Amino acid sequence: MNRTKRKIFETSMKLFAEKGYDGTSIEEITAEVGVAKGTLYYHFSSKEEIFNFLIEEGMNLLKNSIKIKIDKQQKYIDKLRAIVLIQIKIIVKYENFMTIVLSEVWGNSQRSKTCKKYLDEYLGIVKNIVEEGIKNEEIKNYDVDILTSEIFGLACAILLHKKNGEIKIEELYRKIDGSFIQNLKRGCK
Repeated sequence: MNRTKRKIFETSMKLFAEKGYDGTSIEEITAEVGVAKGTLYYHFSSKEEIFNFLIEEGMNLLKNSIKIKIDKQQKYIDKLRAIVLIQIKIIVKYENFMTIVLSEVWGNSQRSKTCKKYLDEYLGIVKNIVEEGIKNEEIKNYDVDILTSEIFGLACAILLHKKNGEIKIEELYRKIDGSFIQNLKRGCK
């Protein structure tokens, strides 16, 4: 992605997170980026295309980051640990992206359907790991869909733990591991 396209992408993400998709105009994006409308339209045919690109890129980053980490783990409980840690890191680093996904996923608009599609693909990865962990008797037998949602919800809720604009990722991860992930292990009470 060239510098101008990246700037349009990052600015749009910031504005969509702050003002919402509907509250953000092409004029605001171009003014903040410092480019003419023609330049924006050279890279993206519409605001909707910017949105779709943003969601696709962000969710692919999350899925690819998870895949890299889980492929290195042998035990399913360790795969879940890796997922939680990556989710926390991605949500902290790309807070605007997650704000957009979480605000747009509700409803029946095309944007909502796009967010749901990518989120469902991601949650499918997590669900498969949970199912395999239960099948291999490494993880307690829970409702797979509920547990998958809880794992994603934990990471999303971390934004509530911001203190002075900062989240201590490793400390928060250790707390989640101790209070939640450890209890998923088969044999733990």
